[in-house]
Amino acid sequence: MISVMKTEKTYIKRIIDSELEKWSKDIDRKPLLLRGARQVGKSSSVRHLAKLFPYFLEINFEKNKNVRKVFSEGNLSPQRLCSQLSAICNIPVIPGKTLLFFDEIQACLPAISSLRFFYEDYPELHVIAAGSLLEFALEVLPSFGVGRIRSLFMYPFSFAEFLGACRCDLLLEVIEESNVENPLHEVIHRKALEHLREFLIIGGMPEVVATYASGKDLHQCQRVLDDLNISLRNDFAKYKQRILPLQISTVFDMVSKQVGKKFVFSKSGQEYSHYQLKQALETLKMAGLVIPVVHTAATGIPLGAQINPQKQKMLLLDTGILQRLQNLQLSDILLNSDFNFVNKGSIAELFVGLELLKASSCYTQQGLYYWQREKPGSLAEVDYVIQKNEAIIPIEVKSGTTGAMQSLHLFLKEKNIACGVRTSLENFAQYGAIKVIPLYAISHVLKKEFI
Repeated sequence: MISVMKTEKTYIKRIIDSELEKWSKDIDRKPLLLRGARQVGKSSSVRHLAKLFPYFLEINFEKNKNVRKVFSEGNLSPQRLCSQLSAICNIPVIPGKTLLFFDEIQACLPAISSLRFFYEDYPELHVIAAGSLLEFALEVLPSFGVGRIRSLFMYPFSFAEFLGACRCDLLLEVIEESNVENPLHEVIHRKALEHLREFLIIGGMPEVVATYASGKDLHQCQRVLDDLNISLRNDFAKYKQRILPLQISTVFDMVSKQVGKKFVFSKSGQEYSHYQLKQALETLKMAGLVIPVVHTAATGIPLGAQINPQKQKMLLLDTGILQRLQNLQLSDILLNSDFNFVNKGSIAELFVGLELLKASSCYTQQGLYYWQREKPGSLAEVDYVIQKNEAIIPIEVKSGTTGAMQSLHLFLKEKNIACGVRTSLENFAQYGAIKVIPLYAISHVLKKEFI
């Protein structure tokens, strides 16, 4: 599709918007590559940024294949490309006034290659590219723009963004100002938990959040989630031709059943080899639908230098997608006042991992790690271990308001670490070396003032 900016649904503010605006004002900017899974809101955020420009030229390489010919003529001069695209779309391309957006750029490899020339020969023009299956294209072009292109990584809505969408800005402000020395009032804490329940049910996919924000209809959100799941599965055929869509779908279902546990290939129930299943899993990772949590010895930093790739857990991209795949009953969730539903399918652990990713820098692709000690009679596991500057912070996830912390204490003792975190349905609190952070505020651990 080639178009000027269309009238769109009411835009829901995203945290990444401020980073995009900073980029647009940066004198020494590079072409921007917006990366993330399908349907996480990349295109909408770019179109929102485009409102700051007099002109917006959007090229969608999937919807309009003819425009690819402009890039296939062997001459990737940015001035030539812009002249032809401007003529085709009847939109002026003026440095400082036009935002040029290449959407679904993975469908046109020469367009990806052209980005480096925009940086070298036409740096005054604002250029953004995005693609949902971009990682597959970058596998073919591994060094296409080293040092010449800036990547931004995007995920579904965080809980904070969800509260903003629901116009709960004052509640969000109070949560962000709270800590172990200044816990929330119990009434406000319960209100935050109710919103957390809603978010765990619907997840953070933009279309679902927008549906909920406009009508608070959870059943309609479930239908949108079902549509998304069907759409995601239909996309499997686009990933890699040598891998059968059914093979990928099988592994997708395997991940949904093993969230929070060490991933085991032998539970497929299908006649696929270990190699075939591993191929499908790596494909889902590249598509951004599955996120690995890798075992680390955590004896020092960086955590990624001490991993055991044979021990991995797998997370799905979204809690709403997970609960639909696991067919959790909405009525059970809504009527369960003690939040026992978060025990099902390791939703709490999934939520925490996703929140940690969303709260990290959008300029790097963060890894997630966990720690486990396997000794006869002394099994211990810490759900997440994060690195913050020079500090290592262990995080134990509890789905209720109680629970022992033997593994966490053992980790602190073995690694000689001063502080650990338990995240649960409890209010902010502290028990000796353990800080208790409510699930809805787990992103606090990445704040500058936390440690």
